[in-house]
Amino acid sequence: MQKTIPIFAAPAASTVADGPTVLEFRKSPPLSLYVHVPWCVQKCPYCDFNSHEADGQIPERQYVDALIADLQSALPLIWGRPVVSVFFGGGTPSLLSPAALDELIAAFRALAMLSPEAEITLEANPGTVEADKFAGFRAAGINRLSLGIQSFNDAHLQALGRIHGSAEARRAAQLAGEHFERFNLDLMYGLPNQTLAEALNDIETALSFTPPHLSCYQLTLEPNTRFAAFPPDLPEGDLCADMQEAIETRLAEAGYANYETSAFAQPGRQCLHNLNYWHFGDYLGIGAGAHSKLTLHDRVLRQMRWKHPTAYLKQVQSGSPVQEHQEVGADALPFEFMMNALRLAEGFTPSTFESRTSLPLARILPQLRAAADDDLLSLSPERIAPTEKGRRFLNVLLERFL
Repeated sequence: MQKTIPIFAAPAASTVADGPTVLEFRKSPPLSLYVHVPWCVQKCPYCDFNSHEADGQIPERQYVDALIADLQSALPLIWGRPVVSVFFGGGTPSLLSPAALDELIAAFRALAMLSPEAEITLEANPGTVEADKFAGFRAAGINRLSLGIQSFNDAHLQALGRIHGSAEARRAAQLAGEHFERFNLDLMYGLPNQTLAEALNDIETALSFTPPHLSCYQLTLEPNTRFAAFPPDLPEGDLCADMQEAIETRLAEAGYANYETSAFAQPGRQCLHNLNYWHFGDYLGIGAGAHSKLTLHDRVLRQMRWKHPTAYLKQVQSGSPVQEHQEVGADALPFEFMMNALRLAEGFTPSTFESRTSLPLARILPQLRAAADDDLLSLSPERIAPTEKGRRFLNVLLERFL
């Protein structure tokens, strides 16, 4: 077996000559379950997720049955592995009834090895209909809520095409705190015609509800969205940078650690599901368009379910929910690992890289050293982490590993 090479040692000549060296062990990382609910009341103009406007009632009964059948068909890939977290994303998963979520969580416990302490997150909109169901969601087994607030400013909410107003956003944030010990508020900055003072006012309003976790990210114009076709008047880049710096400073003063690029948490309140992604853990995705990354004993497998809800429901009935699957080659694993792990302020340990990729760290030693020379990475035998410059220019850093 290829020996692990200390981070500051020169790689053996055979490591270079032989090409990508793969370690002989492959240890399964922690496993999460992602559940995609593809419907929303109205498609937001900035959204590039797999979401579809619901035409009246969603086919809840049919979709719940399909999700359970989808999980059953995937069990041979995850047999015997505990599930450490569940995340209901979308779309708008809170369009599901509490009864439907209760049935799904019960099925997950019966079919998969769902840990009794598993973090189970539900994404929700602040609209009145969803907020009225918060108590039912908690009773169904949801123990973490993520609210898509985006802004507490009516003008900015309207510009974003959101269906809720500031009053509903405040009411939903308050209800989230009453029903859930762990909840997240999603906020955006760099909104059309937004000022620095308005961006900070959103932060102050959010802090008034004492959320354990905040997600704050800049609005970007994604391809194939309405905003990409008809761009709004966004703040200049320098102003957005000022917003980011001011938000990070204010949240640090309030006791929130910026543990990931756009995630801020009180001590011990990080999102465990997302941490598993960023540590290059495994996840099984079920539902329309859901993606999976699974480590098997001899390979890493990626899958995608059929994207359109109608096609997904039809394919599940025929026993073929997976539309695409591919193996991730050894050459691609370093970049895939770095694309996740370098989002974390704490970075990763050399042993984590080796256990999650089954590659020796020497495989990327030249790139690591070059990035450190450019003050993009901090290197030690115990930990590899992005510097402040590396976090600011993350895409530049990641390019080193392509």
